[in-house]
Amino acid sequence: MTSRVSERGQITIDRSARQQLGIRPGMIAYQRVVSGRLEVFFLPAPHRRSLCGVLHREGEPVKVRNGQELEEAVMEAIAEEQGLAEAQALAGEDLA
Repeated sequence: MTSRVSERGQITIDRSARQQLGIRPGMIAYQRVVSGRLEVFFLPAPHRRSLCGVLHREGEPVKVRNGQELEEAVMEAIAEEQGLAEAQALAGEDLA
């Protein structure tokens, strides 16, 4: 599968890849560069309810100040978790 990068920096994800990965309109594409490669994790679309107060406990400093920081923290944690799971799966394949 190949695609050309548009003038705006966009690419088209092949239909079969979207179907295999369950990518749907509205999902968040979390991107990061790792060892000179682009990794993209697709996360569910954000919900409309606020969870800002969920992470704060009495006597602890506020960890997240607004919805944007919460969303970023959640996306980073999910992407990191998925990256670790994929690395473990690949390591398991190497052992087989």
